[in-house]
Amino acid sequence: MSTILRIDLNEKLYLRDPQDTDLGRRLIGESVKLIDEIGFEQFTFKKLALRIESTEASLYRYFENKHRLLVYLVSWYWAWLGYQIRFHTHNVPDPRERMRLILGILTRAHHDDPATTELDEAALYRIVINEASKSYLTREVDADNQVGLFREYKRLVADITLVIQALNPAYAHPHALASTLLEAARKQLFFAHHLPSLTDAPDKSEAEKQIYSFLENLVFAALR
Repeated sequence: MSTILRIDLNEKLYLRDPQDTDLGRRLIGESVKLIDEIGFEQFTFKKLALRIESTEASLYRYFENKHRLLVYLVSWYWAWLGYQIRFHTHNVPDPRERMRLILGILTRAHHDDPATTELDEAALYRIVINEASKSYLTREVDADNQVGLFREYKRLVADITLVIQALNPAYAHPHALASTLLEAARKQLFFAHHLPSLTDAPDKSEAEKQIYSFLENLVFAALR
């Protein structure tokens, strides 16, 4: 049976948890595909309803608007990365090795996970690259932050920060370095595929390896 990995997100993101029903799970899986295909500006609940053979009204029972759906999808992505990091580093005592594992996860985040057959993480990654800034570049960003809509990103930064502090407790900028690693991993891979003069990956096939090397040099030089 195909499943989406269940990740509990802030209940303020939705009116009804889409993970609780078949329609909700199809809403999430197909919205990722549709936004990836046509972009967030062109995406509407009407188009999604036609795609999944439902009604707009039924979709609005889960999300009050498409912006809240976007924040949900981006939050799911950050939570999924956090899950991957915790799973792969749980029994690794050496913080240097934990950091290398984290960097590997960040640079592989554009791959789909076959274990979650209803959700295409590669497509979700492309949405995060192209659309994630729209989740917080709004006039309501402070109010959204106050009710915890960016909780998953903050948790991910906090998890990486703990490893940085274990590597060098005296380092003065652990949160800034953690968020920089997250942003650099996404942006450099995007550049390698679309704006190659802005990165040093020789070609797309080598991008993952080169970006990993860059991030490794960045973090360990900063913490030396």
